[in-house]
Amino acid sequence: MASAVIRRFSAFKSDLTMPLTYLQRRFISCGPKVLFQNNLPQAGFFPPDEGVMLPPGSFKNKVAFITGGGTGLGKGMTTTLSTLGAKCVIASRKLDVLKQTAEEISSQTGNEVYAVQCDVRDPSSVKACIDELINVAGLPDVVINNAAGNFIAPSEKLSANAWKTITDIVLNGTAYVTLEVGKRLIKAEKGAAFLAITTIYAETGSGFVVPSASAKAGVEALCKSLAAEWGRYGMRFNIIQPGPIKTKGAFSRLDPMGTFEKSLISRIPTGRLGTPGEIANLAAYLCSDYASWVSGAVIRMDGGEYVSIAGEFNLLKKVTNEQWSMMEAMIRKTKES
Repeated sequence: MASAVIRRFSAFKSDLTMPLTYLQRRFISCGPKVLFQNNLPQAGFFPPDEGVMLPPGSFKNKVAFITGGGTGLGKGMTTTLSTLGAKCVIASRKLDVLKQTAEEISSQTGNEVYAVQCDVRDPSSVKACIDELINVAGLPDVVINNAAGNFIAPSEKLSANAWKTITDIVLNGTAYVTLEVGKRLIKAEKGAAFLAITTIYAETGSGFVVPSASAKAGVEALCKSLAAEWGRYGMRFNIIQPGPIKTKGAFSRLDPMGTFEKSLISRIPTGRLGTPGEIANLAAYLCSDYASWVSGAVIRMDGGEYVSIAGEFNLLKKVTNEQWSMMEAMIRKTKES
């Protein structure tokens, strides 16, 4: 059915004398980028708006610490927080990438962004990183655990080292950072907002990414547990589960041939992938004072993908009007018998 809609759309697009429906106008208004991303026609109803959502100065005089802040979602969240006035400190293993990102964001926003090298798999590296964070910027008001690792593989081909690599980055790394920062905050009697970036399959599990699914589920349990325990110390913990978002790092390991993107989009009701800016706006809200009563929350942001693949009858959207008429007639006959 979707391919038929696209064919019909192509036909009327070539004839500019044909009156356009609202959906068709919105689809064209999104520009050529939509077509290059294999978006579905309904994506025209849901164009991404990556402008900063919160008021200017929402993070003035606040310190934000972001792991995995040099690229992808981390870079997007850092840019938004810095735009809103935060003094940002970004961390990852690749110092050259971090420095380049820090300079780029700082020149764009006019606010300081510091680059600190850190291997979250190593508790001693995490300790040294937090020491430097406090030295250059002070104790953080915002902590975003975004460092991640993932790849696709049949589970029977996983080695012990492959399992350990992912769980060390995702679960252990998040725990090391959270505990190291949290203990220092408690000692200083200072509160903070913590945010973890997981995935929708942390809740359901998923084949072919078993180490990531297991580790991300552990991260969610960690955050929800500490939301209950450390609220008394002034700390909030929340989680964002992003759906598929095309970033260079993630898609190079999860869709190396570029063949999976189209099938991903086909099961997203809004008809497109998400963008880093959309995640960044949600992250900024959850870490802001506007969300001071939000803790222990798991927010899914996926264009409706989760509910689309969860409902066993959702595949009926492929049924044509003619087929519905036939089935309705058959159902009526069944009732009459």
